[in-house]
Amino acid sequence: MTIPLRVAMIGHGFMGAAHSVGWRQAPAAFDLPLAPSMAVLVGRDADKTAAAARRWGWDETSTDWRAVIARDDIDVVDIVTPGDSHAEIAIAALAAGKHVLCEKPLANSVEEAEAMEQAAQDAAAHGIRAMVGFTYRRVPAVTLMRDMISAGRIGTIRQVRASYRQDWLADPESPMTWRLDKNRAGSGALGDIGAHIVDMTQFVTGHALTEVSGVMETLVEERPVLDEAVGLGGTAGTERGAVTVDDVALFTGRLESGTLATFEATRFATGRKNALDIEISGDAGALHWNLEDMNALEFYDATRPAGEQGFTRILVTEPEHPYLSGWWPTGHMLGYEHGFSHQVKDLTEAIAAGADPQPTFADGLRVQRVLDAVERSAHSGSAWTGV
Repeated sequence: MTIPLRVAMIGHGFMGAAHSVGWRQAPAAFDLPLAPSMAVLVGRDADKTAAAARRWGWDETSTDWRAVIARDDIDVVDIVTPGDSHAEIAIAALAAGKHVLCEKPLANSVEEAEAMEQAAQDAAAHGIRAMVGFTYRRVPAVTLMRDMISAGRIGTIRQVRASYRQDWLADPESPMTWRLDKNRAGSGALGDIGAHIVDMTQFVTGHALTEVSGVMETLVEERPVLDEAVGLGGTAGTERGAVTVDDVALFTGRLESGTLATFEATRFATGRKNALDIEISGDAGALHWNLEDMNALEFYDATRPAGEQGFTRILVTEPEHPYLSGWWPTGHMLGYEHGFSHQVKDLTEAIAAGADPQPTFADGLRVQRVLDAVERSAHSGSAWTGV
């Protein structure tokens, strides 16, 4: 770790905090081929950006992302801004010769995602790499699920069930945020959390979705405006803003293998705080995982004698399990933040090896096309729509 990898992160807040922890922890947990350095944090508000930099350990701050990506002493640009700025920043950073890590979903539209993917292809010809941040791929239990499916442990996949349920918008008086504005977020539950279950399904099965049939609904159409959330001069309860995204997205999909999959993305599942749930059923067994019990993977082996069948709970904390060699003794649990350290590990190793880090912008574009097909289906009365 003698060669530095100098990082500029554009944006902060919740996702910026998670990425900051990843950049800070990964070099301590893993023997990385390059030495990440948290060089610059960029934000629109100088005071808030400086406060975030002090808290999370960034060396300096800026309010001008264009000036930062033009600097010769920056190697990686990490984008954690709302989706409406992903394309502009990523394309400019790649053109400036910077490796790029961009949060999901890749963009707010297929057209933007296509332009980003083309920019990534062009940059790759010059040794510049791009990754999209579907961090849940890097939960050890999810990677183990993928590995077991690839090894044939559940046989031929027959059905997939995936859902991501939260309840942080269940209260109709919860205030407006940028995530409820289509111009900034692109979509609501569909893009925010539905993107995760689409990517995870394609990741663990190894098959892309080819067509979908869906419905989307906005359950609360107006919410209180806060000064900090939307700069309209209002206060909570005195002014209300229009919600222009979906609250719930339900859809069925078909994988290229012919397998049917069902999906639910909602931020109105009362009592469910962060319940990402996926179950893969095969002709020789099944696998099930839920984020609210993230260190465990349930495995059903249908080849065992009838008297011994039942789901087995695998505690994914052994050093032989994916990513666990860098962490704690057996049985000592990992948390949400560790996936971001694994993301840094994989990105750093790919850059050092001159390889494309996974998932690529092409993977992000593939997810964007699924989201677009769901939206088109919903607007056409749930007709089956090609991806």
